[in-house]
Amino acid sequence: MNELTPSIKIEGRDVDFLKASYKLAGELRASTFTFTIPTLTSSKRKLWNKEVTVYVNNTDSVPIFRGWIKRMKPSFNQIEIHAEDALGYLKRGGDLEETHISFTKSDNIDGLTVGAAIKNMLERTKLNNKLKTDMIGDTSPPFSNTAAPYRGVTPVIDIIKSLLSKPLNITNQDLPRRNIGKVIDDGSNSQFVIELESDIENDSIAHTFSEHQNITKISIINRRVPTRIVVKGRGVEGTFTHDSARAAYDNNPLNVDNDTLLSPAACVEFGARVFQANLRNQFEYKLTVLDGAYLQENELVRVLTDDKEYSGNYRVIGKQIDFSPTGFKIGVSLNRKPPTLAQYISSKDN
Repeated sequence: MNELTPSIKIEGRDVDFLKASYKLAGELRASTFTFTIPTLTSSKRKLWNKEVTVYVNNTDSVPIFRGWIKRMKPSFNQIEIHAEDALGYLKRGGDLEETHISFTKSDNIDGLTVGAAIKNMLERTKLNNKLKTDMIGDTSPPFSNTAAPYRGVTPVIDIIKSLLSKPLNITNQDLPRRNIGKVIDDGSNSQFVIELESDIENDSIAHTFSEHQNITKISIINRRVPTRIVVKGRGVEGTFTHDSARAAYDNNPLNVDNDTLLSPAACVEFGARVFQANLRNQFEYKLTVLDGAYLQENELVRVLTDDKEYSGNYRVIGKQIDFSPTGFKIGVSLNRKPPTLAQYISSKDN
């Protein structure tokens, strides 16, 4: 809890700070860390692109954030510094533009599994010095880029999102699970890893939040639901469209692959199950809590309230921590299923 002492380091050296804010956005978006320090006597230009590591407690060996300084806003007696993690380089190349890659008929990632393709692209774009792939793993089930080869100049992040969205795990026949990519820290480097989306009912619980112990606020945000789902099977294809959902949520497309499907009708039926899986995860919950600073994206937490219908297991999809030199305030974002009790939430559209 708040007896922990946060620590911020620039190039491994502790710095005094006045305030700070960390945001884990999730969904392959860059994590950011913004902090304010007293004005330095040395040149501010020396801080550009320097590595920043952030520790919840000054005795920790693994940071909750590792990134590089991209912007600074000086004032009379202090400097506001903005740092982004390795995904910031993937998304914006550490600058204002997305990182692109060019593929031709003879120079491409055709036939590579998702893990191998991502590793190949990071090496090609020289980003493997900031985003390592020693622990990357692969999708479940394994998926190779064979059906629709990439050609021309394309943002790397778009290719990664496309590759990860196609293979779906159907161990649970009712609710297919997707694969996700995220960044973890091994204590020395940022590592890109591929994980199967956690199983709400069967995976282990990393933390528990209780309405009467460590939850101070609950709110909810409405997410977009895919309403036109194109499913590619083994040499066949089918499209599931939910017309009433399109009217409510707009025309949000999604393309997935399932090689076990042998007919267009089976593809459409599978698309309907994918729609239901996304509809079940339609809402994001935002909790303000007193602990849970170490939680990572895709870990499971248990939420306990006075009403059993609202209590249950939820998936971590994001986190925000506001630091002061003596403590912090924590917010976590969760998803699982639509809300059941309006008295516990304040509703708003995203």
